[in-house]
Amino acid sequence: MVVASNLGWPRVGPRRELKKALEAFWAGKASEKELLGAARTLRKQAWKAQAALGLGAVPANDFSLYDHVLDAACMAGAVPARYGWKGGKVDLRTYFAMARGLQDGKADVPAMEMTKWFDTNYHYIVPEFARGMSFRLSSTKAIDEFEEAKALGVRTRPVLLGPVSFLLLGKMKDGSCASPLSLLPSLLPVYGEVLRKLQKQGAEWIQMDEPCLVLDLEREAMDAYPDAYRSLASAEPKLRLLLATYFGDLRGNLPLALSLPVAALHLDLVRSGARDLSAALKGAPSGMALSLGVVDGRNIWRTNLDRALEPVARAVKALGKDRVMVGPSCSLLHAPVDLDLETGLDADLRSWLAFAKQKAQEVAALAKAAEAGRDAARREFDASAKAAAARRTSTRIHDPAVKRRSAAAGAEMFRRASPFADRRPRQAARLPLPAFPTTTIGSFPQTAEVRAARAEFRRGKRSPEEYERFLRRETERCVRFQEEAGLDVLVHGEFERNDMVEYFGEQLKGFAFTRHGWVQSYGSRCVKPPVVFGDVSRPGPMTVAWARYAQSLTRRPMKGMLTGPVTILQWSFVRDDQPRAETCRQIALAIRDEVADLEKAGIPAVQIDEPAIREGLPLRRSDREGYLRWAVDAFLLASAGAKDETQVHSHMCYSEFNDIIEAVGRMDADVLSIETSRSQMELLDAFREYRYPNEIGPGVYDIHSPRVPSVEEMVALLRKAAKVLRPGQVWVNPDCGLKTRRWEEVRPALQRMVEAARAMRG
Repeated sequence: MVVASNLGWPRVGPRRELKKALEAFWAGKASEKELLGAARTLRKQAWKAQAALGLGAVPANDFSLYDHVLDAACMAGAVPARYGWKGGKVDLRTYFAMARGLQDGKADVPAMEMTKWFDTNYHYIVPEFARGMSFRLSSTKAIDEFEEAKALGVRTRPVLLGPVSFLLLGKMKDGSCASPLSLLPSLLPVYGEVLRKLQKQGAEWIQMDEPCLVLDLEREAMDAYPDAYRSLASAEPKLRLLLATYFGDLRGNLPLALSLPVAALHLDLVRSGARDLSAALKGAPSGMALSLGVVDGRNIWRTNLDRALEPVARAVKALGKDRVMVGPSCSLLHAPVDLDLETGLDADLRSWLAFAKQKAQEVAALAKAAEAGRDAARREFDASAKAAAARRTSTRIHDPAVKRRSAAAGAEMFRRASPFADRRPRQAARLPLPAFPTTTIGSFPQTAEVRAARAEFRRGKRSPEEYERFLRRETERCVRFQEEAGLDVLVHGEFERNDMVEYFGEQLKGFAFTRHGWVQSYGSRCVKPPVVFGDVSRPGPMTVAWARYAQSLTRRPMKGMLTGPVTILQWSFVRDDQPRAETCRQIALAIRDEVADLEKAGIPAVQIDEPAIREGLPLRRSDREGYLRWAVDAFLLASAGAKDETQVHSHMCYSEFNDIIEAVGRMDADVLSIETSRSQMELLDAFREYRYPNEIGPGVYDIHSPRVPSVEEMVALLRKAAKVLRPGQVWVNPDCGLKTRRWEEVRPALQRMVEAARAMRG
């Protein structure tokens, strides 16, 4: 029969239960037993829910306390020596030290590097390797969670990050020129041991995630896949392996994938369309099943079931029902849990959406229709068709005035009035700054008091006047601290903002918002992306009042803080009925208007953050030029209206952008701040050959860790930067906003950062 299959479920819980459990444990308010108990409850709920929804293949080991790539590193015993691990099972103290760093009086070690998971806003911990490294089974999590589900009466399909992708996602950290893939022979026995243990416990299928198969692969990687999967197939011949690929099409890698000794291959048909399906139907060896990802696992729009059924029916006709699985395009990790919780959404918009629970229902309906015909799931298909027709004809979506303005944007709107060489002296006259000027990325700690005040205001328990007085006090306190710490260019702290994207979306037309639409970004960090359902425009100023107030408190220059158009686009659930480039252009015009209003208010510097510009880069090199053109143009459309004397900043973090450095240069930001602290300034390698024309702030303080770095550490990082960048080009700043940190960490860290800058001035 046609199997309804799932690749992964959201970990955080419908109401962010995992976030609350983790943060209570980290704060010492909950025991390890309580944390692990909360995790077991979430897993039980997930398994039971998926089985009840009619899924025939339910994943296990897709849950993680922090990150699934970190889990794979712990499984293989790939623990860097600096964490003092003595072998045996990787304990929670070591696990969280790898993820977050550790500074507790007994140890003082930084966290491992963190970067984006392909082209998503999820962050993974980058494995660290060294030549000749040995591996051994050091976590039985995959086996334990399979047994846990079995005890609950749910037969699951364990998920493992495949060995080739695991190595390709990591980095050699010993300075050698060896490839991580050179370690494959020593890694495979660990995977073989896990497979044998799972088979012994009764597992029949194993999902091996190999997302790197959708990338442009070097010959070494192409050769590694057959070696790896021949080894895995021989380790436990009774097990059937599902090779899962996602986030793109396989293209030239499809013959390789079809040649591997696996029982099934998963194709992301949402991203690849029919490109891979035709070739797979022709080339699949006898007996290999195809898993078809026809429900979008990364967006929240309801699936057009009639359209999604077409490739499934085609595959059934070509292969037979017993060789077809139906599923989401990728793990539902990237979707919120349950639309049923969104009682505040209006009925029309709600009818257009589907979260993880609803997507699982769609998968089950498609499998039922593929098995027994459309009438077997008539109710679901009729509701889908009705919603699609209503959305297509809705008058709420289209604004002719917005479309006319977007179409009329001329070439002069995409470039600054003068080149940087002419702008720089004008900005220096307006902003007389020392060498190695200091600033922050924007946000300051969102304390429990700040969050409580916002919640009280939203529930009507605090009047607008009381809430504004509270925010003014917090803003003034933040400005005074920055003055006392000796920072050169200040920010207002963003206490009025709930999120760097949601805050702007709430003030723009064309956006809608959920109450429980949370998705994991990293660890306990969750975001609630806005929903872009229609044409976007700005009814009025969004940030001017707070920027003007903050500037009135100090003689030091204040930065206006804006989120860039590409980041607003990438970190939202975006409409899929027009090109993303057009939606981005509309957002850029709204930000352009805000820049002009900040200038009129006398704000001397404006930061337009674009941490997601690398994230949106297509995974295949041949697809990148078009994206980079419209993405950079969107930033320029937003920023290029600024006057020469207005200093335009931008910020990027946790992204490898060495291969797009020229496009970053074309953005023409006067000052660019980037994340470099976790990678020990590794990203500066891009500037050794490309002479970046403007100024740059390489982050010297890792804000995603509670650890407070020393002055000496920051000076060492700045000296590395000074060897690559020109004198007078370097700024000093943290690598991201400080929203998630505590004041107890922020105060000493920024004071030490200022000391480091002064040390560099001599």
